[in-house]
Amino acid sequence: MRIRATVAALSGTLALSALAVPAAHAADAPKAPNATTFAAKAPADVTRGDTKITKITVNGGKDIVVGTSAKKSVKIAVTATDPSGIQDGKALLWHGTAFDEDHIDGSMVPTTRTGDCKVVNATTSTCTVTVVADPNANIYGNVLAGKWKIWAIAQGKDGDYVQKDAFPSSVSVKRAAKLTTNASPEPVKKGKTLTVTGALTRANWDSAKYAGYTQQSVKLQYKKKGASSYTTLKTIKSDTKGNLKTTVKASADGYFRYVFAGTSTTPSVTSTADFVDVR
Repeated sequence: MRIRATVAALSGTLALSALAVPAAHAADAPKAPNATTFAAKAPADVTRGDTKITKITVNGGKDIVVGTSAKKSVKIAVTATDPSGIQDGKALLWHGTAFDEDHIDGSMVPTTRTGDCKVVNATTSTCTVTVVADPNANIYGNVLAGKWKIWAIAQGKDGDYVQKDAFPSSVSVKRAAKLTTNASPEPVKKGKTLTVTGALTRANWDSAKYAGYTQQSVKLQYKKKGASSYTTLKTIKSDTKGNLKTTVKASADGYFRYVFAGTSTTPSVTSTADFVDVR
């Protein structure tokens, strides 16, 4: 149900994109489908005239990290050029294997009909739109974690335009992660054994809860009181529930923390450090 709703929202945005194409080019414009007549194969890349999209930046170049409840607003900046100047530009994010109804399984569509365009020079502008990643709506399952694609369109003031179904991108939507650290006993005598526990969890978009991230390599790091940087003591793996546990010898007052480097579907995360008083 939510997949079809996502496609319907995407279709509506495509229909809006057709409105940006001037009447002079209406006969040649891509035929944007509506929610009930989505074509078996959506329009391919189209260029009319000399309009070019030169750059697209999503979320300031950072991964889109989504938890289990809070919405995430994401800005997409489309930079385009045309000898006559740029009239408009906009973009959306989509997930799937192909840009058609049977293969799109997720989308984030603009919240406005047109982009907010800022002139760079006489021929170039950067147009920005906002899309929303909502774990209660369009981020509906773990299958959506990973790489997403960009659909974009830009229009020149002379009526020329360019549409790209999958503009080159490294955009990733990732499942938010949490990491904890607890060293005990506290205080501890010098030379005695410290047990350092913790847990690595991440957002499960299927259940809308956080769950253990299992069998993942995590570094245990230590910083002596007064020092400026951490040192990695060892690397361990989370267990079948995402829990972490290891032991070290207490040497001096200092801070312990766990550090996870991240994966293609989950961002890096560092726990809050736990200070240990060594006597």
